[in-house]
Amino acid sequence: MNDPIGDMLTRIRNAQMRHKSTVITPASKLRGWVLDVLADEGYIRGYEPTTGKDGHPALEISLRYYEGAPVIRELKRVSKPGRRVYMSVSDLPAPRQGLGVSIVSTPRGVMSDANARAANVGGEVLCTVF
Repeated sequence: MNDPIGDMLTRIRNAQMRHKSTVITPASKLRGWVLDVLADEGYIRGYEPTTGKDGHPALEISLRYYEGAPVIRELKRVSKPGRRVYMSVSDLPAPRQGLGVSIVSTPRGVMSDANARAANVGGEVLCTVF
């Protein structure tokens, strides 16, 4: 697998289109950190470490819905393995005029764009959520 974060985001998108309550993805530290930001911002209920069917560590993500519609309307990968996107704190995007969230990998950890601005750090923009 070349893009583990892109794979996880696609699994979340696909599960929401099928109105699944949970989705399982292989576990990694970076995926856990991205899921922490999604949970803190209220886009998912949470996640739990489990074991997959093949015996490898996995993460079970509990998706969130409001009045039958998924809370996450748009989930886009920004920085890809073939083209990394780094931005300074002044250039960090605010998706949908601030209604969405950009998830940024900074030297101080993975955080939302608002937290990165507050900490005055830039970094790699992993994805945007609305």
